[in-house]
Amino acid sequence: MTEPAPAEPVYFDAVLRPHRSLGPAGFAAFMIAVAGVSFIAGLRFWVLGAWPVAAFLALDVLLIYGAFKLCYWSARRYEAITLTDRDLIVRQVNPRGDAVVWRFQPYWLRVDQADTPDCDAPLHLRSHGQSLEIGAFLPPSERHEIGRALSQALARQRLPHFD
Repeated sequence: MTEPAPAEPVYFDAVLRPHRSLGPAGFAAFMIAVAGVSFIAGLRFWVLGAWPVAAFLALDVLLIYGAFKLCYWSARRYEAITLTDRDLIVRQVNPRGDAVVWRFQPYWLRVDQADTPDCDAPLHLRSHGQSLEIGAFLPPSERHEIGRALSQALARQRLPHFD
């Protein structure tokens, strides 16, 4: 029997996801409040004979619900970044679940970003004429933190290994 090959060391492994501050319970409470206020106001307008206003208030509730659902649907996208001895792999997955995989040779890879975390500059990976923007949906401070951590991981990966 042959022994299995040792696992390749992983220097960086992160999954980047867009942040949504309102969870499911908060969303339900918010929608109940919006629907309740709209129902009471709509009922008042209906009694006064201004029934079209009630219809528009109901439409408002549906549009608010749809906007939040679209926001939650877009939050299903993510980027998975893994750095090993042989590759830096970036897997970008859109909200539908379709994935695009990018592979870079880590030795030649450059992480380009602004020097200050409060600057809203993009974070790019560059190698051999290829450029990929990562973390575009993150706030500038998180994007800067990811770029710094990835740069440090690349520096560790490039150190000579003595087995």
